[in-house]
Amino acid sequence: MNFNGLLSFVEVLKKNKQIIEINEYVSTELEITEIVDRISKQADGGKALLFINNGTKFPLLINALGSINRMQTALGVKNLDDFGTEIFALLKDFTANKTGIFDQLRMLPKLKEISSWLPKIKNIKASSQEVIIKNPNLDILPILKCWPHDGGRFITLPTVYTKDPSTGIRNVGMYRMQVIDAQTTAMHWHKHKTGARHYEEYKKLNKKMPVAVVLGGDPIYTYVATAPLPDNIDELMLAGFIKKQKITLVKCITQDIEIPEDADIVLEGYVDTQEEMFFEGPFGDHTGFYSLADFYPKFHLTCITHRLQAIYPATIVGIPPQEDKYIAKATERLFLPLIKMTMAPEIIDMNMPEAGVAHNITIVKIKKSFSGQAMKVANALWGAGQMMFNKIMLIVDENVTDIQNIETTIQQSIKFFSPKNDTHFSRGPLDVLDHSSSKFAFGSKLLLDATKKYEEEIVYADKIYSDNYKINNTNFSEIAEIKNVNFHFIEKQIPILFLSVEKNDNIKNIAKKIIENTVLENVKIVFIMDKNVDISNMLVTIWLAANNIEPERDVFLLEDDNQNILFIDGTTKSKKYDNFNRDWPNILIMKQEIINSIDAKWDKMSLGSLIKSPSLSFIDMVKNNDAVLK
Repeated sequence: MNFNGLLSFVEVLKKNKQIIEINEYVSTELEITEIVDRISKQADGGKALLFINNGTKFPLLINALGSINRMQTALGVKNLDDFGTEIFALLKDFTANKTGIFDQLRMLPKLKEISSWLPKIKNIKASSQEVIIKNPNLDILPILKCWPHDGGRFITLPTVYTKDPSTGIRNVGMYRMQVIDAQTTAMHWHKHKTGARHYEEYKKLNKKMPVAVVLGGDPIYTYVATAPLPDNIDELMLAGFIKKQKITLVKCITQDIEIPEDADIVLEGYVDTQEEMFFEGPFGDHTGFYSLADFYPKFHLTCITHRLQAIYPATIVGIPPQEDKYIAKATERLFLPLIKMTMAPEIIDMNMPEAGVAHNITIVKIKKSFSGQAMKVANALWGAGQMMFNKIMLIVDENVTDIQNIETTIQQSIKFFSPKNDTHFSRGPLDVLDHSSSKFAFGSKLLLDATKKYEEEIVYADKIYSDNYKINNTNFSEIAEIKNVNFHFIEKQIPILFLSVEKNDNIKNIAKKIIENTVLENVKIVFIMDKNVDISNMLVTIWLAANNIEPERDVFLLEDDNQNILFIDGTTKSKKYDNFNRDWPNILIMKQEIINSIDAKWDKMSLGSLIKSPSLSFIDMVKNNDAVLK
């Protein structure tokens, strides 16, 4: 299905009863975030929301892609696996050995079909340029302030169009934009992104960099801007493939760059590569923590164009699950066949669970046929595009029936995991947003190899584990630091234990006390969390632990005559107990006054029964009333 602007997408969502229109006034400062945070955490992602009365003339659409159903609608498929299968078949046709002239001739229709997907520049009156504002002001847009300690208002769903100054090859990326004033924003492209590379190329040439920011249009533009395509591959070609028609482009009014003619709103401007950067942030990010402030270039607005019936798109990110969960799942399913075909054919399936916020955790299922195969796959993936940011990889084999279910995966594979033999570390790039690494954007990675082992893979003699757990719970009470114990996994015959502790020492010292003073017979892994963490909530516990570890520092083996346990230190790190010298961000919670305000107007917004604020579950985990901890 093809959509000509967001209004046509909204009409389909209305027909499918997948959207709620809210006419009650809701402020773009924090209030919209509080509503969306409640809705997006529903089991199915909740519904899309259209805020009509937001203080501007533009309706605001949010959580539009926040369910599997709406992602499939946006992509025009019945199943998210469909496109991956189609791409795989196409590549297989082109890479197959063509032995004769007739084999080669049979590919001509496919070549013609592919050419029909390439974007095309036309000299037409564009829908995106029905209104042209040459004296632009960002204040006409309903730009959100998402979380209380954000550095300001942020454009959260921009698709940013740039060009390589040497080759002219286009890139479409998604980089948040903090509003500085009515004509200026920051441009938050990380050092690993193509937009940042283009910036550096213009800087070498001492030139200003033309930029166009597209808001809305066919929702496929939003998706492809997030897709992990290789540098120099045009995202609009992927959009054309998905839509099965070429994207029509028009030239901007004030900048030498092209944009889709069916966009809702376009911000034209430039980045001056020679001017001083702006100290951007903090920002409540998709990790569920505030990302730390840092220096980024400024974007200068020269023109705004928009449709007569334009809709402003936005998103919020934060403690999972949020809308980005479903965008990431689409990417996982779309690119899995490509990964299997080009890098690791032994891969059967892959899961990037919501608790891993895309880059922290990846589960991979392989067909194993030789020793060391899990390490081979991990190294291949850690060297592949944005998979280089993955921090924790769990690899299992065919004995696991469904890796989309984390508990089932652990239950079926943990018997093949030896803490002593199957814990492996590596080093490499980390996501810029990783706050737990000792060094910015660089640190260690963890492979947990839970595949069935060949004899030569067993390096160390290991104890024999059974399902007969002997846990001396009485002795836990004698260790002053331990505040709570969760036997959830133990009760399901999974040898993993969760503890929360009063952190008054380095966690390794507390772990030694546990080994010395308790009996944890047949337990393989112990997670240690801060005392204020609700360790009965597995999603929250795994999300926090994955965010808070640097593997080489925080994952360690302790053993004595009876025990051989892998400890995972998921606590907050500090200078005092961990010799941690970077700032540590707080998690994202809403102000109580905003929570109260939304509670009071809930019944006026046609949202159904009152949903309590998710922030109420995390208030005790916030250390102080600031974005970062020193």
